[in-house]
Amino acid sequence: MEGPCEHPATEPLIVFDSVSKAFGGPPVLDSLDLSVPTGKTTVILGPSGAGKSVMLKLMIGLLRPECGDILFAGKRIGSMSERDLFAVRRRIGFLFQQGALFDSMTVLENVAFPLREHTAMDTAARLTCVRDTLALLGVETLIDRLPAELSGGQRKRVALARAIVLRPECLLYDEPTTGLDPIRSDVVAKLIQMLQRELRPTSVVVTHDIPLAFKVADQMLLLRQGQIHLAGPPEIFTKSDDAIVRSFLDGHATAEELCAIESEVAA
Repeated sequence: MEGPCEHPATEPLIVFDSVSKAFGGPPVLDSLDLSVPTGKTTVILGPSGAGKSVMLKLMIGLLRPECGDILFAGKRIGSMSERDLFAVRRRIGFLFQQGALFDSMTVLENVAFPLREHTAMDTAARLTCVRDTLALLGVETLIDRLPAELSGGQRKRVALARAIVLRPECLLYDEPTTGLDPIRSDVVAKLIQMLQRELRPTSVVVTHDIPLAFKVADQMLLLRQGQIHLAGPPEIFTKSDDAIVRSFLDGHATAEELCAIESEVAA
């Protein structure tokens, strides 16, 4: 199965150009620059409150930046109308942190929801598309169940099926292994890798799960105090002797602890 390939592979699909975002206090993102390469997996790391999920919401226009520009496929989305943003979102699949399935809808209805919203498919075509997508993720037998009847791992797969049912050129994952044990987290990593092979999307993964990051990333970045502290391929992180990077990777340091480490280094 092949996903769409509408954007030149040599150009970044998503660009942050000096983007700042605040919520009434110090900026969560402060003049941040980022290029997300097309067809690759970019993993965003950082302590809680570092702005990781804010970046995802900015990418799909759920939030607007105070300063700077965000480009998707070369188009500035920060000033787009809701109608134009709707067209952009059609090209993006979003896996929410808790799955965000509709409790009153069956698996079929949940996964078919984007098809009803964004396409003119008839009922038979939607059913075929949903069945094919569920089969890709190994959960086709769950098609008539309600979310309450699913395990945590099954809910994650169904939510992922809904995110990819339109075969988007971009996939955004918000903490995809939250609430899962190490075995199920490894399954999620393998699903992300499989979808990357099958659909070839541009993927952005926000996570605190260090093993997941190293398994799926082509590019990684560490957020700290609203800016990118380090970015590059995974081996840049494994070889880094930077105290802040080492503390985060080895000890999962909090934002406050990273600031304390920075003060010690600067002293």
